[in-house]
Amino acid sequence: MAKVNSPDGLIIINKPKDITSQGVVNRTKRLLLAQKAGHTGTLDPLATGVLPVLLGRAVKASEYMLMEDKHYGAVLLLGVTSDTEDVTGELAAGGEVPREEKVLSVISKFQGEIMQTPPMYSALKVGGKKLCDLARSGITVEREARAVRVYSIEAKRLSECEYYLDVRCSKGTYIRTLCADIGARLGCGGVMKELVRLSASDFTLDDAVSLDELENMTDAERLERVIPTERIFQKYRAVTLPDFFSRLAHSGLEIYLKKIGVTLDLNERVRLCDKNGFFALGEVREFEGGLAIKPIKQFG
Repeated sequence: MAKVNSPDGLIIINKPKDITSQGVVNRTKRLLLAQKAGHTGTLDPLATGVLPVLLGRAVKASEYMLMEDKHYGAVLLLGVTSDTEDVTGELAAGGEVPREEKVLSVISKFQGEIMQTPPMYSALKVGGKKLCDLARSGITVEREARAVRVYSIEAKRLSECEYYLDVRCSKGTYIRTLCADIGARLGCGGVMKELVRLSASDFTLDDAVSLDELENMTDAERLERVIPTERIFQKYRAVTLPDFFSRLAHSGLEIYLKKIGVTLDLNERVRLCDKNGFFALGEVREFEGGLAIKPIKQFG
């Protein structure tokens, strides 16, 4: 039997409902015969949509993808509260739902920089333990509110108690908490009923494949769906190094701009390439001899 090379890169999965993000990673890893695999931000079992799965050496890019903005579509259910801030938890009746004009007015006030307290039912760790694990044990701990940014939030009434929310936001934004906070501001309570991640790290549902589709593909077809690691950093300028300097960069040494005849700004990030293509992420830093590109993450 011919040996199948372990892939390096990423594949965008359209996560189905009622499965954990790690469950998606495990199935994808098995189907792609990958030695390593990981994801770039947890989606709740209730949620669906864009889940980038990193394979092989691309796993090292996780820290950069986690910093990127997200785009969500959610259904807000008003008039109820929940210990999990969504419909999977213990629901309790809230207050009377205000009229549409009031609801839309309050929702619009959540655009911009807002403070959020991370929910107990989340993968965030405190003292080395996930909050959700503590919550399931009946333990509640203090969580500090933190600033997140909602770049835009658009709402559409679906029924007397339900509104569709289109949200573009920064990393670390909890849509469940956003729904609960909107409900609290309205005085009637609110929970997240549905959630779909429409995009993450510039990858959208158009880039995604379902697990069922992946299951039904041949090995070759699956490998064709693997996106090169370089695309994660496509917004950065590519700098192709001559052989001598590429060997230095592969060893982690800085490459002085004046020696390769390139003009870049301090702190600018670049894709470092050699004759075989992309191999590292670099950043322009100040050294005694002037500005130089310092390789900060090797992928080649």
